[in-house]
Amino acid sequence: MLSLSGFTTPWWFLLLLVVAALVAGYVWAQKRARKETLRFSNLAVLDRVAPKRQGWPKHVPAALLAVAMILLTVALSGPTAEQRIPRNRATVMLTVDVSLSMMAKDVEPSRLEAAKVAAKEFADKLTPGINLGLVSFAGTATVMVMPTTDRAGVKQAIDNLSLSEATATGDGINASMSAIDSFGKMVGGPGGAPPARIVLMADGGQTIPRDLNAPRGAYTKAGEAKKAGIPITTISFGTDYGTIDIEGQSQPVEVDDEAMEEIAGLSGGEFHKAASAEQLRRVYDTLGEQIGYEIKHTDASRPWLVLGTLAAIVAAVLSLLLGRRLP
Repeated sequence: MLSLSGFTTPWWFLLLLVVAALVAGYVWAQKRARKETLRFSNLAVLDRVAPKRQGWPKHVPAALLAVAMILLTVALSGPTAEQRIPRNRATVMLTVDVSLSMMAKDVEPSRLEAAKVAAKEFADKLTPGINLGLVSFAGTATVMVMPTTDRAGVKQAIDNLSLSEATATGDGINASMSAIDSFGKMVGGPGGAPPARIVLMADGGQTIPRDLNAPRGAYTKAGEAKKAGIPITTISFGTDYGTIDIEGQSQPVEVDDEAMEEIAGLSGGEFHKAASAEQLRRVYDTLGEQIGYEIKHTDASRPWLVLGTLAAIVAAVLSLLLGRRLP
């Protein structure tokens, strides 16, 4: 397939000037030959001795040769094509809010249960080379699984997520960064630690501490993640009409989209909103594509080289068949 998205040695395109000159020379030679023919005094004799090469077919070999030279020039210029390649070296910490607000049933069967299903699908669809870890947070944060390529362990830990009081979003981010740092020191080679990202899924505002800009606050930790080169992709999960029952009283648990978007922005990451289980799955599918694959520019000269060579061969064969000589 002929495709390209850039050239490694574009100066080879200067050869097209030579091709243009050869085409111009060929046209000039044909016009001159025609004039010489018209000056021939005995047209009857000319008709008997000259080869019958009237019409456009005699120009086909020359045209094919010019096309071949153009194709080969493109090949020499080092065309590249974008190719989607699975990542084999990256770290992702899935950081999940397990505060009591996650028991809300505005997303069936509940926010937490829907989140578990989507998170396990996300783990299954990630490319095998990605190291995936899991952190849960409520009043405190817990590293449930260190980054690993073992998806079974991560999915089992997701199944074991349970609810607790309060929401310490900053602690969740901090625990994820610590896990990434520890893992990076263990596996980092000459090229350094693998690239990392935090995927933060929460439904409500931070309650511990109340100030998002406090030392333990989510905004502060998002800024630290930015400095560490760890973008945070945030997923605000739930609706504005969610409620939970606490001691027989209904408590509203609206999602805090503004805070989640700010966390993503401060860390250099992206913000996503999901108000249903299906939307959450779509967000995770998108993240799986972004995280699991990368676009690389690979050599795309082979098709151009093959076609250029074939065109040159056909030009030579036709030249021998039509005129017993090369154009």
